Amino acid sequence: MIRSQHKGSRGEARALNAYVKLMRAAESVSASIHGHLSRAGLTISQFGVLEAIYHLGPLSQAEIARKILKSTGNITMVIDNLEKRGLVKRERDAEDRRYYSVRLTPSGKKLIADIFPRHAGRIAQGMNILTKAEQETLGNLCRKLGRGIASAGQGGKDE
Repeated sequence: MIRSQHKGSRGEARALNAYVKLMRAAESVSASIHGHLSRAGLTISQFGVLEAIYHLGPLSQAEIARKILKSTGNITMVIDNLEKRGLVKRERDAEDRRYYSVRLTPSGKKLIADIFPRHAGRIAQGMNILTKAEQETLGNLCRKLGRGIASAGQGGKDE
């Protein structure tokens, strides 16, 4: 077992060890599952935008940013690149001209419709390393950790 070399308290060492394992597992899973996206010419963020719109319908840039956990500044660039490729289109709201919705173009819809089933299959295949009960437990623990850190105000801003 790899352990942190940190010389702090047992609680800190335990937390660091759990964190390192979580990050290594996340990186391994992500690399395994997302490899096919680059062959489609997509980044993980671009795929996330296409997938969100595919399943939820047209969304504002702010809604997309919240859904895929990215900053609105980053999402602007991602959507710019998807728009240049003809995969999404920004449309100004007729009633509130400040509001833009982002929607899939026919070619964007075709691309995500082709890629998503394989992507979901890769996720299922990778997660099948765990039993059904372990997958449920992992999901519950991740939700608890994410919500707990968010409600404690540790959502990623430097203090």
